[in-house]
Amino acid sequence: MTTPLAEVATSSSALRAFLHGLPGVDRVGADARAAMLGTRSIKTTAKKQAIDMAIGMVDLTTLEGADTPGKVRAMCAKAVRPDPADASVPRVAAVCVYPDLVATAVEALRGSGVKVASVATSFPSGRSSIDVKVAETRLAVAAGAAEIDMVIDRGAFLAGDYLKVYEEIVAVKEACGGSHLKVILETGELATYDNVRRASWLAMLAGADFIKTSTGKVSPAATLPVTLVMLEAVRDFLAATGRKVGVKPAGGIRTTKDAIKYLVLVNETAGPDWLHPDWFRLGASSLLNDLLMQRQKMITGRYAGPDYFTLD
Repeated sequence: MTTPLAEVATSSSALRAFLHGLPGVDRVGADARAAMLGTRSIKTTAKKQAIDMAIGMVDLTTLEGADTPGKVRAMCAKAVRPDPADASVPRVAAVCVYPDLVATAVEALRGSGVKVASVATSFPSGRSSIDVKVAETRLAVAAGAAEIDMVIDRGAFLAGDYLKVYEEIVAVKEACGGSHLKVILETGELATYDNVRRASWLAMLAGADFIKTSTGKVSPAATLPVTLVMLEAVRDFLAATGRKVGVKPAGGIRTTKDAIKYLVLVNETAGPDWLHPDWFRLGASSLLNDLLMQRQKMITGRYAGPDYFTLD
């Protein structure tokens, strides 16, 4: 890691040398540490605070071919007022939709403080020309998307064409204008923790505001050990550059217990400064209901019926 960061992307060879010069990840150690942190218990007095924090970090997501404007409007209403019977429940951080539904979400959320995120760049495969990726990004931003969730070309990355991936991220970041860019690594296809670390640094060097685990369309999606590797990367990147980057695990996070494990992981790895929606998000479609049910249980002593909250 002796290459000056300003020179890393000046050539394919320099970028490769830097990424392959990063310290290797101890897979056994990462798995063990993530498992250990996952057993940490949260006392009852702090659990409600943790649940409210997690609700405020949710990117409420619908990314299905059958999505309709009506479904998106209903999801936006839930994002602003997750529990219609309890105004003390915090709103979520953002809703995430396909580019053609951004305008619908923007209209539904105007003035609410909930951001609109849009997947772009040929989600979920990332397999199209850079012109198409940039055009799709510009369309989503023009429609009002405050955040773009870009998926990298994993084929190029796994083939070692790091410069292509870097240049595409740079181009999409430029197309974002003032909107934030979350770069999806699709860690389930990267095969090794070393590749996750390299992809994290590559995305951050290219200008990512967030690095995100997954599209939710590939298994495995988010896992604690992979998120640990990414959190270590953003921590080290801040130390090396002075620039702070957020992290978003997405896919497979369904229960309050899962969400709290991720909050503990953030606190113990990157530090408490990352425990804010500006720096940590939870990408999910079904997590919010469990958070709401657990929250109500803490307040009333009983769970709501299964039909109390809307299905997403």
